[in-house]
Amino acid sequence: MFIELGHAALILAFLVSLLQTVVPLVGAHRGWAQWMAAGSAAATTQFLLVFFSFAALTYAFVTSDFSVRLVVANSHTLKPMLYKVSGVWGNHEGSMLLWVLILAGFGACAVWFGNNLPDRLRARVLAVQGAIGAGFYAFILFTSNPFERVSAPPFDGNDLNPLLQDPGLAFHPPFLYLGYVGLSMAFSFAVAALIEGRVDAAWGRWVRPWTLAAWIFLTIGIALGSWWAYYELGWGGFWFWDPVENASFMPWLIAAALLHSAIVVEKRESLKAWTILLAIMAFGFSLIGTFIVRSGVITSVHAFANDPERGVFILMLLALYMGGALTLFAARANVMVSKGVFGMVSRESALVLNNILLAVSCFVVFVGTIWPLVAELFFDRKLSVGPPFFNLAFSPFVILIALLLPIGTLLPWKRAKVARALKPLRGWFLLAAAIMALVWAMQTERTALAPIGAFLGSWVILGAGVDLWQRTGNAKQGAAARRKRLLRLPRADWGRAVAHSGFGITILGVSFLMAWELEDIRVAHLGESFEVGGYDITLASVREGQGPNYSNILAEIDVAKNGKPVATLYPEKRIYPVQAMPTTEAAIDNGFTRDVYVVIGDPQENNGWVVRTYIKPFANWIWAGAIIMSLGGGLSLSDRRYRVAAPGRRHRAPANATPGPAE
Repeated sequence: MFIELGHAALILAFLVSLLQTVVPLVGAHRGWAQWMAAGSAAATTQFLLVFFSFAALTYAFVTSDFSVRLVVANSHTLKPMLYKVSGVWGNHEGSMLLWVLILAGFGACAVWFGNNLPDRLRARVLAVQGAIGAGFYAFILFTSNPFERVSAPPFDGNDLNPLLQDPGLAFHPPFLYLGYVGLSMAFSFAVAALIEGRVDAAWGRWVRPWTLAAWIFLTIGIALGSWWAYYELGWGGFWFWDPVENASFMPWLIAAALLHSAIVVEKRESLKAWTILLAIMAFGFSLIGTFIVRSGVITSVHAFANDPERGVFILMLLALYMGGALTLFAARANVMVSKGVFGMVSRESALVLNNILLAVSCFVVFVGTIWPLVAELFFDRKLSVGPPFFNLAFSPFVILIALLLPIGTLLPWKRAKVARALKPLRGWFLLAAAIMALVWAMQTERTALAPIGAFLGSWVILGAGVDLWQRTGNAKQGAAARRKRLLRLPRADWGRAVAHSGFGITILGVSFLMAWELEDIRVAHLGESFEVGGYDITLASVREGQGPNYSNILAEIDVAKNGKPVATLYPEKRIYPVQAMPTTEAAIDNGFTRDVYVVIGDPQENNGWVVRTYIKPFANWIWAGAIIMSLGGGLSLSDRRYRVAAPGRRHRAPANATPGPAE
């Protein structure tokens, strides 16, 4: 009965989304206050209905209700509770229900925390959110019903894909969806502004926190996915340029460009058309990611579904939302005239160049992702575009962005003199160059990647520090007074510096890992020791074991250096009997400057076992940088200027609003 109620709640949410699309839009056009207020009530009601529907499906998984087809296909009675819950979104249908739950949640947040918005703009934003929700409710109800029953319930289920039975996958998709779907708010603000015919500094300030929140969640989601791939799959990599990885990376790049572009709209009322276009394209790339994951047109180990019918439906939604928004964008080009004028050398110009680099790098990733599909459709050729292409084509843009970042943050608005702007950075540029020289001296006969990465990463980090210090005044004020002012700087300034520093740390981690990584693959016998990168590795024992829903082969490997024990690692191979699928569980001794990473392979003759050992320098700096970037975004989001209304909070109807036809 609870399942039927969940299904009914989903249908009601679909109907409410249709009302939310029409009623506030008409109310905003006519100036009817009650009709605009109905959009707020509809958004809250829609969220509560979808939350109940999601709770019903979660209850079915937790209680192992095998009368539900989705539970049969993705759960098992012996599965740990964490994976019973994560099994709700570890499949196509359940993940789409999570998708619309988050979408409804963002719409409700626009009601709960959007009192600073003008009534007409908020009504139109909610109407666009309702329209997006209506399309995806229809997609779920007509092609991907998660509440479908089975006529003859089995005694047990088929279990969840063993690769998904991991804490990383329990948290990675929700954060990723919060980022994907959160960009719908930037899209809704853009379309609402186009309908209203108003794009100004206030709009730039309103759209930034929503975009920033989505970017933070997307950063965390991508980092969690990279971390999971690193320790779970046993191949030791952190990024493979897989199509689904790229599908999350592309909207991240556009969202980063949008954040910087919105600053120019807010501060200088320039780049209006470009910012609106970025807001549309950011959500567009999120929809492209949804299409890639769920259509089966591109092969990926991360894909949820391989169903052309569903792919066509998503493609229709993509064409509807993107086509409609871009058509409206073309029709409203006259309302997006920029007011601010700036010179070739200015902060505005630096932000424009930053936007161009981010947008073109996104286009490069997009071309590399879809080119195998294009080649097969139009040239009847099967191609594979892998890491060598992406590393070669994408890296120059990262280098240019890293070089530009410290300079751009110090340039004044409107016009600037390069020599004056670069003066505070001269000493720090030399320090970054000295760090590069030091790294070059430390390595012999190796790639130049590490020294270049050392320079770029330290340049970005030092530049972020200089940016903060320059905002405290000039040298005449004294160091003590400047230190006190440093602590009183707005959180947005601190957030920017912290986020840029996180970017620099990630550059250091990626470049050092790729340049200095060591790999050893061999057949080791019990009790045998071998040396890898200065560490003595000993295969102490191998034994069979039993987990809650799997059997395993567990190895004990001792790690020592200079005769002193460092760690004892326990890599394992698991066999999940329900799906008869093996998984590899790497064992990692994490360190500040290196990871010792070991994997146990297949048995060989004479008690031998295949053992793979990696020494991975500065691996954790990659995810530490992502965490720091997210923390920087959180600091900026907590700035009180985003919580204080630009035009003042509105607790009453606008002066030119009429009661409405029913009053």
